[in-house]
Amino acid sequence: MKINKLVTVFLSTGIGALLLLQGCSSGENINANSITSNAIKKAEPAKPVDPLAKFDKAKSAKLTDTAKLLAGMEVSSESPLAKVQQVRGWNSHQNYYKNAWSQLENRQLTKVRKWRDKELQKINAQSPTVFYPFSGPDFLYSYSLFPKAKELILVGLEPVGKVPDFSKLSASESNNALSKARSSLSEILQFSFFRTNDMKVDLRKQGVLPILYVFMARTNNRILDLQYIGLDKNAKIKQFEKGMVPGVKIAFVPQGESEPRTLYYFSTDLSNSGLTKHPEITQFVSQLDNPVTYLKAASYLMYNGSFSGIRDTILTTSSHILQDDSGMPLKSFDNAKWDLEFYGNYTRPIGLFSNRYQSDLRRVYASNQDIKPLDFGIGYKFNVNQSNMMLAKTK
Repeated sequence: MKINKLVTVFLSTGIGALLLLQGCSSGENINANSITSNAIKKAEPAKPVDPLAKFDKAKSAKLTDTAKLLAGMEVSSESPLAKVQQVRGWNSHQNYYKNAWSQLENRQLTKVRKWRDKELQKINAQSPTVFYPFSGPDFLYSYSLFPKAKELILVGLEPVGKVPDFSKLSASESNNALSKARSSLSEILQFSFFRTNDMKVDLRKQGVLPILYVFMARTNNRILDLQYIGLDKNAKIKQFEKGMVPGVKIAFVPQGESEPRTLYYFSTDLSNSGLTKHPEITQFVSQLDNPVTYLKAASYLMYNGSFSGIRDTILTTSSHILQDDSGMPLKSFDNAKWDLEFYGNYTRPIGLFSNRYQSDLRRVYASNQDIKPLDFGIGYKFNVNQSNMMLAKTK
């Protein structure tokens, strides 16, 4: 190769010219066009990988259709589970959800989303990890407030349970399964929270899974996968084995999106004695990436010294805490470490928790003219203009 051709190739092929020079120095006859072509091929960006490709489509379809049926939503006539829509109780099941959800949307959820888009915009823009202790199966409000969360970690005393396999049930068994799912949901649809004593009865046998499924379907999420998991002694997530903190891991994706999210539910006792038996749950939470903690209708448990462990874990690890007054008392928040913003109205707790009245919190609401209103009810005082929320942000 002549020197003028060598210079031309060097200028036009960039990094490929280094190989050309090496070849020339050893006396080899190298094709410059093939070098240029190879260099271009190597520079081409890789095709994007579909993040949903790893999930089993048939399994996902069955999981999602099961959730839709439990939620009173129609599935395709081609679905193997479509036969459930022919059972005697299907029409009443469907009408129950149609009416109840329409009322809930108008009274509650539309307003929650509007408030969220204004007040939690920066938090949601970060696609946070959300920790929701004392939640029971309340995916509904955690997702409504934090729809961009990459991970939602719910913790309650209620068992994980299981969902019915409609493909194996008779018509009467399917009708019974639909009825059980409805009966467990009446309170949160009306009051925005589950009553603990009633949950012990309703969820002892079926667990939280059917309710989680209903909420995921009704918020237009597709279920991609479900795994029964546990936390081992090192707070690592493993396939469930006896002795572990029991839980479930659900991969899901919102309608119209392609990036999967993860919901975890763990069934465990968050009192100090419970954490002594299973310290791995606090270790797991401590390893989360600057989580946002959400507290609603939390029975004022963290006002007690017997729940100091989970309270301290939350205060140590959280970047933000969104709560009503049933979460942690105002005195828990060191003004040197937290910026606090208040919403709604605070007078006093409901009668059942009258001994949890906070005079210091009442003074904040009575003296601060900049407190923003809430046009929806949430928590124990679920009527409009009675509810309160506080957003705490680490400084």
